[in-house]
Amino acid sequence: MRELNPKTERLTEALEMFDVDEFIQESIESLQNTIDDIAIIACSGGVDSTVAAVIANKAVGDLLHCVYVDTGFMRKGETEQIETLLAEQGIKNLVTVKAADRYFEALEGVTEPEQKRKVIGELFIRIFEDEQKKCGAKYLVQGTIAPDWIESGGGVRDTIKSHHNVGGLPEDMTLEVVEPLRELYKDEVRELARHLSINVAERQPFPGPGLAVRTLGELTPERVAVVRESCAIVEEEFEKAASEGLMDLPWQYFAALLPVRSVGVHGDVRAYGETIVVRAVQSMDGMSARYSEIPHPILQKISTRITNTVKGAVNRVVYDITHKPPGTIEWE
Repeated sequence: MRELNPKTERLTEALEMFDVDEFIQESIESLQNTIDDIAIIACSGGVDSTVAAVIANKAVGDLLHCVYVDTGFMRKGETEQIETLLAEQGIKNLVTVKAADRYFEALEGVTEPEQKRKVIGELFIRIFEDEQKKCGAKYLVQGTIAPDWIESGGGVRDTIKSHHNVGGLPEDMTLEVVEPLRELYKDEVRELARHLSINVAERQPFPGPGLAVRTLGELTPERVAVVRESCAIVEEEFEKAASEGLMDLPWQYFAALLPVRSVGVHGDVRAYGETIVVRAVQSMDGMSARYSEIPHPILQKISTRITNTVKGAVNRVVYDITHKPPGTIEWE
């Protein structure tokens, strides 16, 4: 039997001590005592924001206005899936804001990772302020969890990378932020989701800025579309292989586009395309991770599919074998 390392043992013990019912009841009471007026909640469809939305909905009901922002950096088919998911969870007053044009305009010429995140974070709040004016909201509920503010430099820590819902928040924001999951880690949030019968409990993490931080360098609709298609291929192939018993499904897995061009050949024609990096890791809480050892035939199939699907844009696929630390899970 494989022995757990000390950190995994501590995390397992902490999860066993986590009282789900008590946390939900205390959160509902706290939200009821805090929210005395209309609140907007940022619903991304991920496990963190969905759990926060369900608990907030139980606490304040009709005072809750749910807003999903389609930034243009979402995964393939994600907007439709999220709208269906939130409806199934009984979330009312859902508004979908189509904001892709605003995001691409705001991020034109921005390539530095921290600046990207801050621009995305500020626009995220500005959009919610627009919705605030429409419904008269006083509060902004977010699914922020512990790794978000820790990596964003919470308190005495150095900033590793700003999370759009923490490090990117503007100083002149008029909404009061409420974060019911702030002290939890990802494994605890998943336990809450299972207990609440939320069908995103096992959904792999997806960064708040979306594909914007998987598109290194310049953000254009064309380059983001390449990442979107590549991520879909990685997800399809890994999930298919795992269902067939060929590999264990990683904790997180995706593709990122690197602004690195190299010479290649498509048919008999010279190509000069960019590079896709495939990333897959195993982790308990996202604070540390080990790269997943993926069988080469699966990686080979992914490489072939990507280079054939986005022919001309990409002609080289590589696999990232870096742990966290020294790397982070996402590339930006």
